[in-house]
Amino acid sequence: MPRNVPATPTSFSRWLPTLLLLLTVFGPISMDLYLPALPALTAQLGAATSVAQLTITACLVGLAAGQLVAGPISDRFGRRGILLAGILAYIVTSALCAISPTIELLIVARFVQGLAGGVGIVIAQAAGRDVYSGGALIRFYGRLTVIGGFAAVVGPLLGGLLNTMTDWRGLFALLALIGVAILVVTLVVFRETLPLERRTAGGFGRTVRDFRMLHADRVFVGAVLNQGFLYAALFAYLAGATFVLQDVYALTPQEYALAFGLNSAGFMVFGYLAGRASERWSVRGTLTIGIAVAGLGAAGLLAAGLGAMPLWLVIVSLFALAGGVAITSPPATTLALVGYPQVAGTASSLLGMVRFGFGGVAAPLVGIAGATSILPLGVVTVTAVVLAGVAFAALGRSRSTVAAPSPLSAEPALH
Repeated sequence: MPRNVPATPTSFSRWLPTLLLLLTVFGPISMDLYLPALPALTAQLGAATSVAQLTITACLVGLAAGQLVAGPISDRFGRRGILLAGILAYIVTSALCAISPTIELLIVARFVQGLAGGVGIVIAQAAGRDVYSGGALIRFYGRLTVIGGFAAVVGPLLGGLLNTMTDWRGLFALLALIGVAILVVTLVVFRETLPLERRTAGGFGRTVRDFRMLHADRVFVGAVLNQGFLYAALFAYLAGATFVLQDVYALTPQEYALAFGLNSAGFMVFGYLAGRASERWSVRGTLTIGIAVAGLGAAGLLAAGLGAMPLWLVIVSLFALAGGVAITSPPATTLALVGYPQVAGTASSLLGMVRFGFGGVAAPLVGIAGATSILPLGVVTVTAVVLAGVAFAALGRSRSTVAAPSPLSAEPALH
């Protein structure tokens, strides 16, 4: 393949886009499948609510760290090898989660599981940047958001169903089996998307220079911080909703799964529409709308924490919060990555690290007041959405409204 000529989708298996989308389920499935069983896990292992929520935090921190490591390595050595290693590690650590005898060991296993799962997420984004450009790239990132929402729908619904037949250990065993299935598909479908002539060189020093280059781009920093704060709100919702809906509003695990599935379906729909709107209307305008919608949802949760509110208002607020985050994901990802095809893995790793790292910090905060208070969830989500808006407004307006063409291909206007 000639130098500085991008790979094209036709160069690979027609199943490659589907596989890249499947790779993004590592994080959502790992997070969501066992959420209906989290209260039972807490009781069985004799843990406090805030300590049990550390199993979510550990996975989020691992997902962030795994992406930070895997992205630059894949820019230097290629995507396929690091992806296969990550899937194998995910299978092993999912099995370890299933047999953990204490909450402390489960937290450690969840962290390593997150490290492995982060590889799939960053490779999916980077390989997509290897293959797509222009409007196709925006549509691809929209589909990543949709499949993430689909995993969020399937995870709790399947978890709620399986929770009637098995305990949380069986749910982690299922995650291991999902990893095996993805490994088989990857071995068959995934060919290297980053040829030798387009890989970076220079070792750790080059990685540091790439990080500095990205940090100097105010639009990149603004888009990444925006996503970090919004995903902090989203993961606070993931950590807190199971206790709010089951302990405060007395929903069964199956009813919780249905409510969560409804919100996740909204995440899918809004993510798809946001990809279309970003491509055909405005990247920045779509992002602004998403921040506003998420803000309305967070405000509803804060109101529910300050006074008694009906169940429908809480569910609508959760729906708006998740939908707003989904709207922001395709345009913000495009703003962050569109100008850096030559270091797509490194740029993706920073975006993923901030998303999941901020989420890991926010998740345990919702349990500070115990399992029967909504107020911490409202405070955390409102604060996070406000900071997301400030980050984008302060840092996201200095690059030209039209992205400079990359050395690989012409890019769309980012107006």
